[in-house]
Amino acid sequence: MSDDSPKTELDHVQDTLSQLKEMRHYSKNNVEALTASWLLFDGDLSKLGKTKTIDGLMTRQGELHDALESAISEFEELAEGLKPAPEE
Repeated sequence: MSDDSPKTELDHVQDTLSQLKEMRHYSKNNVEALTASWLLFDGDLSKLGKTKTIDGLMTRQGELHDALESAISEFEELAEGLKPAPEE
């Protein structure tokens, strides 16, 4: 991007929003992968006694996913407030 058209506050907010949405996508995939691992350790591998380890990771990953959802909502509201008023 050239210096002739510097990014606006809205541009920066939208860039951040895009990054957060990408993080949310990967977070969801991580939760699904951890769930598959947890099921394995809760079933076939239960004798190894590592269910709690995977469960803790799932909890923290789920918390991250929830925090990302919250941040995305906040940035979407901020972006709406920064959009110029429609011309009549």
